[in-house]
Amino acid sequence: MERSLILSYGGIGMAEQKGDKRIEKEEHRDERIEQTGQVTLDESDRLGNIHLISIIGEVEGHENLSNNSKTTKYEHILPSLAAIEDSKDIQGVLVLLNTMGGDVEAGLAIAEMIASLSKPTVSLVLGGSHSIGVPIAVSTDYSYIVPTGTMVIHPVRMSGMVIGVPQTFDYFKLIQDRITGFVCSHCQIGKSTLEELMMETGILTKDVGTILVGDEAVKRGIIDEVGGIDKAIAKLHSMIEQ
Repeated sequence: MERSLILSYGGIGMAEQKGDKRIEKEEHRDERIEQTGQVTLDESDRLGNIHLISIIGEVEGHENLSNNSKTTKYEHILPSLAAIEDSKDIQGVLVLLNTMGGDVEAGLAIAEMIASLSKPTVSLVLGGSHSIGVPIAVSTDYSYIVPTGTMVIHPVRMSGMVIGVPQTFDYFKLIQDRITGFVCSHCQIGKSTLEELMMETGILTKDVGTILVGDEAVKRGIIDEVGGIDKAIAKLHSMIEQ
């Protein structure tokens, strides 16, 4: 009788320990989402664990933005991508985008890292993927955009003091060529067409550039397909299985 009671109490203790570990794991998961916008979607033994990375707000570069701004910090994203490449548990990466753009160097660094991953990658444009968000959106193996998602394509802008000499404009063109070269090498749009969209004057108010909504981004050859989270995850799992 005493032995059966001891075993019962022992079973309760183990259940409590498992419950505590589960709660601790969920708290760590929630904290990670809050701090970095990242989470591993399936941490079970199922084949095809997917790591989620969100690119939201403004892509922050070498300078800190104000506390009122929603930002994606490249110093969070780059080490995570390196860890994903080295991980045996993660088989695929899903990138969610709702970004207004941001720092060119930081955005291109993120895009190059995603493009160089050996594991399957899929991107999904939600509210928008503007400016430097375009290279990030096309850096994956396959890309989706929701029907109401938007992409704003425009020339490079620079804030702060600019020296009015020919070398400055040459530098602008060099940056522009890096962006257009990357985008055109990772999707189906041609360079001349992309540059025409950048220089369009009749669409944006008091600015040059083009807004592409949903299916228009697919027709232009920038995004692969119109779809939501269901298609994105299904596609990623099929790529992992292949």
